Amino acid sequence: MDTLVSLFGDMIKQAMSLTKTAKVITEHNVYQEGETEILPCLDKMVEGLALPGSALDGLENLEDLLAKAESGKSCLLLLEHYGNMDLTTFSYFVRKAGGRGADIANAVVAIAGMKLTEENPIVAALASAYTRIVIYPSRSLQGLNGEKAHDEIIRSNAINRAALKVLNEIKLRGKLILVFPSGTRYRAWDPSTKKGVREIDSYLRSFDYLCPVAMNGNLLRVSEEGGMEDDPAVRDIVRITAGPVLDCAEFREKARAAAEDLRLEDKKQAAVDAIMAQLEEMHIAAEEKRQKLLNR
Repeated sequence: MDTLVSLFGDMIKQAMSLTKTAKVITEHNVYQEGETEILPCLDKMVEGLALPGSALDGLENLEDLLAKAESGKSCLLLLEHYGNMDLTTFSYFVRKAGGRGADIANAVVAIAGMKLTEENPIVAALASAYTRIVIYPSRSLQGLNGEKAHDEIIRSNAINRAALKVLNEIKLRGKLILVFPSGTRYRAWDPSTKKGVREIDSYLRSFDYLCPVAMNGNLLRVSEEGGMEDDPAVRDIVRITAGPVLDCAEFREKARAAAEDLRLEDKKQAAVDAIMAQLEEMHIAAEEKRQKLLNR
């Protein structure tokens, strides 16, 4: 299969030439302002891959979330994660949806793992078009030992403290904080990649409202072999579904109560599992509609 590089090499080179994003993340640069001049390159990639029938459903729910953010509430967007173009396709179809789509896209601040910035310049260029807070994911420490582990733990703590400070400063300023609750892209050969990470419970605890977003269809599949630059690009129908806005405290307490009834000890994970179950339910319903479009 073709990759993004083989299909859109010139656009990628242009995006890479435009980005000014730091190549190394420290506690001093965790907040990365989106470089909107790169958006036209990424939009052309989406337009070249997304088949007719691709669209956003549930714009009114995103507009509801934005209104709550503008009133001073802290608001989360929780997206399924299938490929490295998820943020790109979400931004594109939100902006194309009309209504307050452009305002919604401009309000988004994504939580991004530092791997996207440090390990691959192509993926870094894709990510740099969007405003993000960069974190050091705990899973990135796995497999380290000795002096290397000690140094990286110190670094991760510094980066994540700085990221949390920035998050707390901006989350009440009309922003929509976008998080992928699985923490990684879904890989069909590894079902564990669809499990939500336990840390998401802290977001549920510290935010007012959330909007779950199902992602159906994927323009950039995960490569079973090779790096991110080897991910195959695919023409596909993309349907993005924004669900109704939910009160975080009510959702979390309901999930914890259900865990109590089942005598589950890890109530934090139970709350995250409830988010993933909600997303899966939305995904299945949207996939039935998407398949009808594909088979027409």
